[in-house]
Amino acid sequence: MDAVWRIIGSDGLERASLREVADEAGLAVGSVRHYFASSDELHRYAFTSVVDRILHRLSRAEDDVESHEPGSLAHYDAVLTLLGEFLPLDEERALDACVWLAFKNAARVKPALAAEADRSHRSVAAVVGRVINGLLPERSSGDRLVVDAEHLLAVLDGLCMHALLQPEWMSAAICREVLESHLAGIRARSTG
Repeated sequence: MDAVWRIIGSDGLERASLREVADEAGLAVGSVRHYFASSDELHRYAFTSVVDRILHRLSRAEDDVESHEPGSLAHYDAVLTLLGEFLPLDEERALDACVWLAFKNAARVKPALAAEADRSHRSVAAVVGRVINGLLPERSSGDRLVVDAEHLLAVLDGLCMHALLQPEWMSAAICREVLESHLAGIRARSTG
């Protein structure tokens, strides 16, 4: 999978064929074909693998959020750390974000990737919904929770895209500042 992800990260999903992956991994193409009959099969598996990798990081970060008293500074910092897991703030997260976005975009036109795109969106949206719910327990249900969660998802997607495309401008510090500002706005609306 590392070879698939490296190819997608540097040259795009279109180049991640069985032959190119075998070359990148230093294997014979027959070795790759032993596990994957087609590039589509390889892509589905790679998409599932990167989603699982991201969700694992989010789960660890969510456990940390839950270990702190809601409303405390430690809880708020843990929430910001969790939200940072969505962003390409280091080499590993940058590659994961690039690969994830490439697959999600490809799922628009490749039905074989649609189920995984849906699973990844639902899983990420659930995490973000729980974050909003933890910050604003009075919004535990209803349309406002959905709107706040989708708004935060849109902010995260935008930050992710900007940080991938303009890493020299969109630093980790600016990403954190934008997230803090967004969360402050959510909190202000809940009390106002």
